[in-house]
Amino acid sequence: MLELRPNCELCDRDLPPDSAEARICSYECTYCADCVETILHNVCPACGGTFVPRPIRPRHAWRAGKMLGLRYHPASTTRRHSPFSAEEIADHSARIRDLPPDQR
Repeated sequence: MLELRPNCELCDRDLPPDSAEARICSYECTYCADCVETILHNVCPACGGTFVPRPIRPRHAWRAGKMLGLRYHPASTTRRHSPFSAEEIADHSARIRDLPPDQR
């Protein structure tokens, strides 16, 4: 199950579990849509993968008897920050952003 990290790992913008602005890579690195588009150029600074919109976990358990939703599986409260400098991110992104995602 996804952690649903609470913030953009670059600009530290709050990304609550119902945010349509959250983007994740396949390792769950979490960034806001603005940072993904304007700074990262859709390249994860850690793995080099692409980003997709993070799914929104339902607030309620809509099926009787099922322990699902945020009530039973709350979002993480641990804030994370990218360990990479702005220069490292720019170099990494420039090096591979023109490669199709399936060739990275």
